[in-house]
Amino acid sequence: MAQKFKDAFQKMAQNIPKGGGGGEGGPGRGAGAAAAAAGRAAGSLMLAGGLGYGAFNSVYTVEGGHRAVIFNRVLGMKESVYNEGLNFNIPWFERPIVYDIRTRPVNLQTLTGSKDLQMVTIGVRVLHKPDVNHLVWMYRHLGKNYDERILPSLMNECAKSVVARYNANELLTKREEVSALISAELSTRCNGFHVTLEDVSITHLSFSPEYAKAVERKQVSQQEAERAKYIVLGAIQEKKTIITKARGEAESAELIGTAVNKNPGFMKLRRIDAAKDIADIVAGSGNKIYLNADSLLLNLLGDADDKFEKGVGGAKVGGWLRR
Repeated sequence: MAQKFKDAFQKMAQNIPKGGGGGEGGPGRGAGAAAAAAGRAAGSLMLAGGLGYGAFNSVYTVEGGHRAVIFNRVLGMKESVYNEGLNFNIPWFERPIVYDIRTRPVNLQTLTGSKDLQMVTIGVRVLHKPDVNHLVWMYRHLGKNYDERILPSLMNECAKSVVARYNANELLTKREEVSALISAELSTRCNGFHVTLEDVSITHLSFSPEYAKAVERKQVSQQEAERAKYIVLGAIQEKKTIITKARGEAESAELIGTAVNKNPGFMKLRRIDAAKDIADIVAGSGNKIYLNADSLLLNLLGDADDKFEKGVGGAKVGGWLRR
């Protein structure tokens, strides 16, 4: 277009007569020729400007990942959808509207109630794009900012509708199922507006502080109950141990009584074993201690054994060692 302006100014300069009005016709004829030349130059300039304007506005480029629709000042919206690349339109009469058809994210966080009336804060992320075959309808009814017009309300309604079907604990244990239901309902609602959803996911899920404290108290109570259960099990095992030990001691005492009843020399053998233990303890001590045989239970030459054997004999007669 700059080259056309330059050519027009060159033509205008060539048509302007040089000199001071000599020749035939005098000054009047020279002034008329200058006016005619100026008119031709202005016409050329206007023609060049019109051609430049038309050439500049008759083409437009659709970038990758975009589509275009055309608004005609006479006919309204044209039904065609124009692909990527260089496209043509009628200047001033037609105006292109370019849509971005690439996938875009939308985030929404809302507060809603669960089935057991617990307040839940849920965050949903949606990946969406417009339906290429219905861009003309979308521009007529929603405009270019369709996602700001319909998605927040639809996401809010679908999230609240699905969360209300589950208890608070089910929202945690059945998170994938909840996300799938939100995706299904939101896709159904968005299809009516020719918006395609590629993914719906739950990005945030939290409960009220009161519910969080109640869950914490519940966990603490369960842990204490488990600990009490183990304490009870330990007490039962300890009880069994004591009973077993008592039974063993009773059987041991019974066996010792039987052995003494049958052979009084058994007690003499036990006295010798006890004397050995006492001697070992005394020998290992750093102090020097002098003990008599009675202290070591080694009075084997005394009359203690005779008295014991007589006592055992009398018990046999009396029957106190009998089984």
